Amino acid sequence: MTSTRHNPYQVTDRNLALELVRVTEAAAVAASAWTGRGLKNEADGAAVEAMRRAFDTVAINGTVVIGEGEMDEAPMLFIGENVGAGGPGMDIAVDPLEGTNLCAKNLPNALTVVALAESGNFLHAPDIYMDKIVVGPNLPEGVVDLDNSIEANLKSLAAAKKRDVSELMLCTLDRERHEELIARARAIGARVTLLSDGDVAAAIAACLDDSEIDIYVGSGGAPEGVLAAAAVRCVHGQMQGRLLFEDDGQIARARKMNPGADPSRKLALEDMARGDVLFSATGVTGGALLRGIRRSGIRTVTHSLVMRSKSGTIRFVEGHHDYQTKTW
Repeated sequence: MTSTRHNPYQVTDRNLALELVRVTEAAAVAASAWTGRGLKNEADGAAVEAMRRAFDTVAINGTVVIGEGEMDEAPMLFIGENVGAGGPGMDIAVDPLEGTNLCAKNLPNALTVVALAESGNFLHAPDIYMDKIVVGPNLPEGVVDLDNSIEANLKSLAAAKKRDVSELMLCTLDRERHEELIARARAIGARVTLLSDGDVAAAIAACLDDSEIDIYVGSGGAPEGVLAAAAVRCVHGQMQGRLLFEDDGQIARARKMNPGADPSRKLALEDMARGDVLFSATGVTGGALLRGIRRSGIRTVTHSLVMRSKSGTIRFVEGHHDYQTKTW
């Protein structure tokens, strides 16, 4: 009889995906204690502390490349911090509370988010703006392009989906800087969904078959752009980005973080996240992508999404946590 040996690295990777869920669950439960209290900094602080503690049990040698800021700006999960219990070297991108205002006001789509890749595989993005465009999988390569007009992109996407432009739903942040984009999209017949905050969930939604969102566009945070890219890689969607600079100091910082690269170049998806990527998110407040934290007696129920680019598998995980036995 011939025996089949399992690759231990693959087994470790699979276990690591579940460990990531535990990390985002811990942050989401901690943040949820502040939901609706109007205290976004306290909610964010609780999520950061819980996420940092949870990483102490994960079998990696991780370096935070997308985090809460520089060492002098953040006490934990700062850029360059080493986390994990030891293991393979990994880049870590985190947003302990994506949508702090959403949590504070008890509005939909507040999430806790973590992505992992092998060392050197995430863009080191400064805390500035990034122009972004995202569409889902199973479309012709280059169906949309950051350098094209919104009209051209919508018409190309409609043709690829064999639909009329009037059937497309564009999603963007509700910001004054997007007023012209919104007006032009509506002028050719597209519908528009506006977000108050939190564009990582919107980028993911643009890639899911059962979502109403067909395309996500506009400028938002560059760190969130890298997290979105990690998720888009996992679902085999398409994304482009470009860093937006306000002064020479920001350009110099981007050059320092990514030596030898043109900081103003158009970023392809794999410029932002490449290799084997793992992604996990847990809902804090309910939304189109994930349900929020629910409490019932001694139990807390979490709803999470975990994905891996290598397999393309998307898992939704519902956790029922008993606080008589669980120690978070």
